[in-house]
Amino acid sequence: MVYSRVFYSRVNYSPSGRVLCRMRTDLGTAEGIESREPVHFVTQQTRFALINNILQHPEQLPSMYELEELNPSVSDATVYKHIQKLIDAGIVKEVALDDDQRRQGYPWKFYGLTEEGRTFLDEHNLLAAEETLQQIYETISDKPEKMVKYENSPRPDDA
Repeated sequence: MVYSRVFYSRVNYSPSGRVLCRMRTDLGTAEGIESREPVHFVTQQTRFALINNILQHPEQLPSMYELEELNPSVSDATVYKHIQKLIDAGIVKEVALDDDQRRQGYPWKFYGLTEEGRTFLDEHNLLAAEETLQQIYETISDKPEKMVKYENSPRPDDA
């Protein structure tokens, strides 16, 4: 399968110089990138959990705090690091409220899927559980008060 869009053109190398990750959708090119590498990148345990957290969120735009709360076994720094990797790969985008919409005590940065990220996930059948994830999220009854406050905070209109 050959794709025409490019998600990720940056190359990450291991200390030995081996290519660790090159997220591209033109998987059939002479660069020799196997089709499972981009899928493996997004299905790495923490990154896939974060993608699922985005999909299950009522607005599909959780704040960093919400992502951290939904992943209590992962350090906040690790959550941030993996969100950054997903942003760098073009799967996730960071969106912010305009200055005049920001309110003290509420989040103003949120994380959602890019159009390209949603297309990629859909093409690899990784969105199949989206509705189920949203239903599961609705059943969470022990959310901290701050998380409920953040969940109900204003989101950018043009996300």
